[in-house]
Amino acid sequence: MSAFKPLVFSGVQPTGNLHLGNYLGAIKKFVALQEQSDCIYCVVDLHSLTAQLVHQDLGDQTRSITAAFLASGIDPKKHIVFNQSRVMQHAELAWIFNCVARIGWMNKMTQFKDKAGKDRENASLGLLAYPSLMAADILLYRATHVPVGEDQKQHLELTRDIAQKFNNDFSEKIAALGVGTEMQVGEETVNGYFPITEPVIGGPAARIMSLRDGSKKMSKSDPSDLSRINLTDDADTISKKIRKAKTDPEALPSEVDGLESRPEAENLVGIYAGLAEISKQDVLREYGGQQFSVFKPALADLAVEKLAPIAAEMRRIEGDRAYVDAVLEEGGDRARAIAEGTMKTVRDIIGLLQD
Repeated sequence: MSAFKPLVFSGVQPTGNLHLGNYLGAIKKFVALQEQSDCIYCVVDLHSLTAQLVHQDLGDQTRSITAAFLASGIDPKKHIVFNQSRVMQHAELAWIFNCVARIGWMNKMTQFKDKAGKDRENASLGLLAYPSLMAADILLYRATHVPVGEDQKQHLELTRDIAQKFNNDFSEKIAALGVGTEMQVGEETVNGYFPITEPVIGGPAARIMSLRDGSKKMSKSDPSDLSRINLTDDADTISKKIRKAKTDPEALPSEVDGLESRPEAENLVGIYAGLAEISKQDVLREYGGQQFSVFKPALADLAVEKLAPIAAEMRRIEGDRAYVDAVLEEGGDRARAIAEGTMKTVRDIIGLLQD
């Protein structure tokens, strides 16, 4: 078997409105990557149950994320767009990976510690184990690359650990079935069925912070709507939020090093760079020495130029529920065909009887 075919996979949870951080940190990358690779993009509705089991509008939230994908420029014909729960093999592989992963690995996940807080005994088992489901999401399609934010790097490391342990444990069986690729693990050569997935991280806006507090990540759950720019915000709202964004009294520096210890300034410069597709240094080359009274209007104009058309298209697509559902149904059928091919091989590797 030849080396793994390049494939990009990523997913977004359907919880609350998407915001600028989701767009610059994830969806914008999704759009760019589809020009270079085959891509599978998933609305991970099963993941949304880990933090909140009962949702009043999970279906509509799933459609809203799908509309954001499509409005941003993801092509559901050339690539695959679907919602996770349509493909039962995600849950099947997640169970197998629960048996591959070690409890110690899960206990080290910082996101679990953050989300569970002090009352860890009352957190759901799903919240503890969901990195196994994330690994299954990726490896079910044997994805070679995943665009991830800084906060997901640890989970992708876990995905790599799970893939490596599976490959090591079943190396002989994989070789006997002729379904593997020779891989170097330290000084040992093993026959691997799953790739060791690489992260796609980077760009000037890999992590977007709150407009009200540059030390906190921009979040859907922040009680202040002024802390974020929602993808559904109109032009006036976008401009208002940027005008009211927290800053400091100093002028912008001329070098990137000058942004250290100035989190709000660094955040706004990063947002401009991400929207304009230039480096932070390029932004400072133009605006270094200027006050925020000059920079904020320029940033507001740029944000409106880039985001307002997406918001309008998103609202149009959301209004056509039949179209959104058809995209998800077709994408689910295509994803399921790939997923079942993977699972048939995994069942054979493990020794599970099947038709």
